[in-house]
Amino acid sequence: MSPTSRLAHIALFLAPLLGIGAWSLRGLMDVSLPADASLLDGTLAKAVETHYEAKFPLKRPGTNLWAALDYSVFDEGRPGVMLGRHDWLFSDEEFKPVAHGMQHIEANLRLIRGVQQRLDEYGVKLLLAIVPAKARLYPEHLGEERPGRQQRGLYRRLHDAAHCNGILAPDLLANLQQEKARDALFLRTDTHWTPHGAERVAQHLARAVQRHAPLAGKRQRFVTEQAAGKPYLGDLVRFLPLDPLFSGLLPPPDQLQPRRTHSLASGPGDDATALFADIRFPVVLVGTSYSAAPDWNFLGALRQALGSDILNFAESGQGPLLPMLKYLQSDAFKDSPPQLLIWEFPERYLPMAPDLSQFDPTWIDQLEADGAAGRRLATQADRFGPSRSNRP
Repeated sequence: MSPTSRLAHIALFLAPLLGIGAWSLRGLMDVSLPADASLLDGTLAKAVETHYEAKFPLKRPGTNLWAALDYSVFDEGRPGVMLGRHDWLFSDEEFKPVAHGMQHIEANLRLIRGVQQRLDEYGVKLLLAIVPAKARLYPEHLGEERPGRQQRGLYRRLHDAAHCNGILAPDLLANLQQEKARDALFLRTDTHWTPHGAERVAQHLARAVQRHAPLAGKRQRFVTEQAAGKPYLGDLVRFLPLDPLFSGLLPPPDQLQPRRTHSLASGPGDDATALFADIRFPVVLVGTSYSAAPDWNFLGALRQALGSDILNFAESGQGPLLPMLKYLQSDAFKDSPPQLLIWEFPERYLPMAPDLSQFDPTWIDQLEADGAAGRRLATQADRFGPSRSNRP
């Protein structure tokens, strides 16, 4: 190779490399450094490195390319999602066993029973709304992966434990299995139920309340309005980082049918102001994003089905136990306990260990101890035959 050709090859190699390097340096122009950043302790270098990685121009294309290979060749997504058939996505929490899951299951069941004991002290009836896993309700859309042995028994384990301890827990799985042929109950690309699925669950819970724990007082009237459908890419799509280069590979979006419920005694925007009024709520809802997110309108569907206003203490991203424990320590519970508490509890959280660091360990230990004592009493009662009064 002649010296001229060698120089040409070097130039062809260095030109794009230097171009990308110069382009990358543009990301350093808007770096915002912490006030206490220091070169001596490494905080300055760390701040610059973090900002540079976020602004690196090839990061997004590289991520897109790698994700496209995983998705199209190996039929896989990032950790967090399982790919099913027919463009269905599932949370991998419904498939993978949790380390020390059996110990967590027992601890969580003790906490659930402890919560029941605490509510009993205040005269509050507990209704446990066990949300079945999407993979359990729609096994026909699963791919090659199947839920592990630990996951397969979660729903029945929680439902049976509730029954043995006298907790009202309607069999939502059986009800939803009967309903799913009529309309979509869960979103294809999301972990959560559709507004229609949330409405069916609310109606089933209301029937159980009417049979076993009817609410006192006059029924209120609510109306639900349905807006036009809109495309909706669910929360599981974020584990498929294909956008923008390979967005055409993504599953088609769901069609979400938004619904909003309001009291006939007020306007559509007046329900939110009820939190600041001097009103005693006969029903409290505690749970996860199935109850907290307005997209599913579960709170509104419950209000209409029960004919009662409801105070909502559900939280997204916290699991079912933490919002419940926070509610038990709140002034709202201590000063004005409701007649009925609906606890929405997705089955997949049963083997997970919640982060209880924000609570007094002594209080948590006492709840578990109360739950363990309650279980022993329930076991003794079962020897004389299970009570049918709490069967849904």
